[in-house]
Formats: sequence, structure tokens, C-alpha cells
Amino acid sequence: MAVPSWLERLRAADKTALVQDGKRKIHYLFEDGKEMAEEYDIKTGQLISRKWREKNTLGGTGKWQVEVGEPTSPLLGALESELITESSSNPIFMRKDTLSSFQWRIRNLPYPKEVYSVSLEEEQRCCVIRTTNKKSIKAANSGDGDCKTQ
Repeated sequence: MAVPSWLERLRAADKTALVQDGKRKIHYLFEDGKEMAEEYDIKTGQLISRKWREKNTLGGTGKWQVEVGEPTSPLLGALESELITESSSNPIFMRKDTLSSFQWRIRNLPYPKEVYSVSLEEEQRCCVIRTTNKKSIKAANSGDGDCKTQ
């Protein structure tokens, strides 16, 4: 049996759409149980966010994994009891897709921008952001590549 293409999976998914707060929100439920939620700006048509969620091993709904856009703040989201959380002063790394390019944005950098350098790792198909002391912060890819956080 052939693996269905992305377009076939997208067409076969159950879709729900609504317009709210100047955004077009589309929710996809795929046959394998995965969910995808996208938000588009009504005026520009640009993708604002894309999130994925899978069922956990016990069959319950897992947490949303942000692929594109800003991650939601745990303080603003649903109340969850987490014992260990990331520091709010850590850099926030996000991807933004436009019609002509992929963009990566970083917030909460602790040093001036002159301290950082961006390099391309062709073998791993990603960009790496480093400080002048050669400490890697993040390896960024288009979301469709192979690169992981360093």
C-alpha cells in the first residue's frame, strides 16, 4: 500500500473553519488521529501560526506543538499543573512563513545583537545561531528538514 501524499492527507482530513478576531482559523483532524490548527491573517492571507497535536500513549490529547508562529505563554493558556517550567528569560525561537520566504525570529536575547553570528550548516541543512564564545543557541530549519536543537 502506498503512503498517501501530504495533499491527499490534507484533502481527506476533517476540516473546521471560522473567522474570529481578524483571523481565519482552520482545524484539521487527520485519519491517524493527529490534529493541526492554522491561523491566517484575513487582510494579508499570511500564515500566523501552525500547531500540531497527537494523542498520547493512553489515548488522551497531548499538548500543542507550535511549528510556525509564537508559542503561547503558559501563563495565558489553560491552567496546567507543571512542576518544572522553562525560564521566561530564555530566548524564544519561532518560525514565520511568508509567500516568498521562511523567517526565523528570536526574542529575549540576553546580549546585544553584535554578540551573535548566524552560519549555514549545509550538511545538516540548517542555520545555527552562536554567540562570540562559540556557544550554539539554536539550529533552525524550514520545519521540513533534518536539523534539530543543539
